[in-house]
Amino acid sequence: MPGHDKAVRQTSPDVEADLQLITDAAREAGQIAMRYFGKNPKVWMKEGNSPVSEADHAANACLEKTLMAARPDYGWLSEETTDNKERLGRERVFIVDPIDGTKGFINGSNQWCVSVAVVDAGRPLCGVLECPALGETYKAAEGGGALLNGYRLSKSNTAPNRLMAGPPKLLQTFKQETGEEIKPAPFIPSLAYRLAMVASDALVSAFARANSHDWDIAAADLILQEAGAALVGADGEKIKYNCTTITHGVLIAAAIDNIEPMLRAARLEDIS
Repeated sequence: MPGHDKAVRQTSPDVEADLQLITDAAREAGQIAMRYFGKNPKVWMKEGNSPVSEADHAANACLEKTLMAARPDYGWLSEETTDNKERLGRERVFIVDPIDGTKGFINGSNQWCVSVAVVDAGRPLCGVLECPALGETYKAAEGGGALLNGYRLSKSNTAPNRLMAGPPKLLQTFKQETGEEIKPAPFIPSLAYRLAMVASDALVSAFARANSHDWDIAAADLILQEAGAALVGADGEKIKYNCTTITHGVLIAAAIDNIEPMLRAARLEDIS
């Protein structure tokens, strides 16, 4: 459960300004997406048999217009905008998923979110997950802590419910190797929201299969970090963003002390 200490550490004024900017923009985009939620929006299939809805496009247009007007010198990377690689030459970059969990959104699940991050030198400086169907807003700034609806998040080593997300076979391997009593979590359609649930102790930890993209995880990565947890690859290293390649391998999200046993389980079980 999130703590009730609203105080956060001091962060630089420009990062605080960026956090406020993306918070407001994500809230507006979330309101736009809600106009389509549960109302049978138009849907198209993208390359790779992935769906995109008119709600994704509308939310993306809102975010791009608002954010790039405010910070024209920043780069832009979004799931719903063609990547022209110009971002690679920019000091700071917006990384955006206008609706993370589109399949769930289309099917009426409320576990979707607008994900927005500002990345500098390969790592997120601030990030927001706006979850309007749930009435939840996660946000974080580097060095400033992570908040859920204004309340400070502090990751514990053991979530009370012992729910753990990931491929069933891998969860079984983890349980056998560690002897820990864990329960498989129900499927959560948004990867970003799934990771945020680790930060808030709604999940004790999570594995994710390979092939996530920058826009799926950048904001949630910082929220985990600032809550006292971590998101790492199967090599145990932090994720780098705004590179030429924007896809990632197997991911592990957990409290710092729980990372190593999860890495051991991942090495024993192929989840690629």
